Amino acid sequence: MTQTLRPLNVGELLDRTFSYYRRHFVLFVGIAALPSLFGLILHLWQLDAARRGTGTAGATLWGLATFVVFLVASTFSQGATVVAVSQIQLDRDANIREAFASIWQQLGELLVLALNIGVRVGVGLLLFIVPGIFVWLKYSVAVPVAILEQNGVSASLSRSRDLTKGRRGRIFAICVLYAILILVASMIWQVPAMLIGGRMVADAARLGQVPAAAQVVVQFGSFVTQSVVSPIATIALTLVYYDERVRREAFDLEHMMRQIDGASAGPLPAA
Repeated sequence: MTQTLRPLNVGELLDRTFSYYRRHFVLFVGIAALPSLFGLILHLWQLDAARRGTGTAGATLWGLATFVVFLVASTFSQGATVVAVSQIQLDRDANIREAFASIWQQLGELLVLALNIGVRVGVGLLLFIVPGIFVWLKYSVAVPVAILEQNGVSASLSRSRDLTKGRRGRIFAICVLYAILILVASMIWQVPAMLIGGRMVADAARLGQVPAAAQVVVQFGSFVTQSVVSPIATIALTLVYYDERVRREAFDLEHMMRQIDGASAGPLPAA
């Protein structure tokens, strides 16, 4: 059933977020898991390389490769999730392959956008944390803007700033709840892992190093947690994007259909 586009309060936004997540759990977790799987494989290779000894230069290269893979995977996954949420809003079929295919041509631009935001937020965090949080809130819907409105990096940042103006408090509230969810999900995995691996950890303390099996458990747990939890924030922020357009621009389903179909078709050729 197509959801009505109307202004939503924080409670309604969260309710719709978790409703979409529950009803399309396999879709969203699959979108998050496929790119993250490459990161998991790379981490495991890194652990094996470290065990065999790669030196400082090798460790640096592994660290750089891991960062690049994480950036590409998280950006690709976030973009595909935005597309999937938009299709669900219109009561259209959404699948993993089409969600990834629809943003493939925009991946480079999205990576530049992610790096741009990351640098701004990083600088802000160095300035006593609060400025970094404010910067992130200001650009929190830049990715949906870039994908759905086919804007460039600068235009997406500016558009996100305008759409979130005066509404950043509720975005912050959503993010706080998401952070709590991440913490709880991590504990759900880590506590049993610690109990099961208690013997290994005790042995590691005596030997002065963490055994490879324990490191694999940690990496796998991180992969599972990321795959299961990370889609929730993107779903919520995509709904925030649509909600702000409804409030500010009387955005409706007809506009939405034209926008999504236009985004799927890619930029229009120049006249």
